[in-house]
Amino acid sequence: MKNRISRIIILLDQEYPDARIALNYSNTLELLIATILSAQCTDVTVNKITPRLFARYHDAGQYAGAEIEELEQIIKPCGFYHAKARSIIGAAGIIYDKYQGRVPQTMAELVTLPGVARKTANVVLYNGYGVREGIAVDTHVKRLSRLLGLSRHNDPEKIENDLMEIVPREHWGHITYLLIEHGRRVCIARRPQCERCILAALCPSAYTVIRQARN
Repeated sequence: MKNRISRIIILLDQEYPDARIALNYSNTLELLIATILSAQCTDVTVNKITPRLFARYHDAGQYAGAEIEELEQIIKPCGFYHAKARSIIGAAGIIYDKYQGRVPQTMAELVTLPGVARKTANVVLYNGYGVREGIAVDTHVKRLSRLLGLSRHNDPEKIENDLMEIVPREHWGHITYLLIEHGRRVCIARRPQCERCILAALCPSAYTVIRQARN
């Protein structure tokens, strides 16, 4: 399995040399907020909203003191805006009061913030601080991990644990974005393009799909 995942990483890295987080941000607080907004929302939509949001609020204190109705109106296109607004204000308040306005740098601290679970914390740690604490499992990573036979689980934390067992730690952060790119461009949920997939020879699911298509 470790040999296979190494080959998968090499092939994906060659195919997507510029794979990176798609969210736009200029500091770690903006990264955290954009990641909270991205839950069940596309990165494209988040990136359309955040220029206005980031121009209106500049630090944790301003987010913590935001009028919730105003914040909700700005982030409304992201969906679940009532809950996301409460999470942003609550997280910013803790960051302002407990961490002197700086986004914490450990998994244990981050997951205590409203709206922050392991996926969001992994994104912030890796992209904000270069810390590889785990592997962020979004919908693409979850789906491709199962299709590639890297995990049999549906629960994101169990998938993360499976991946951490086989993926070398130096790739923990980057593999998320390699799998996301491949999921968006080739291994598309409703129409996987297995016949042109660079991972087809390493993917147990591709064999079945290609055989069915040829029959």
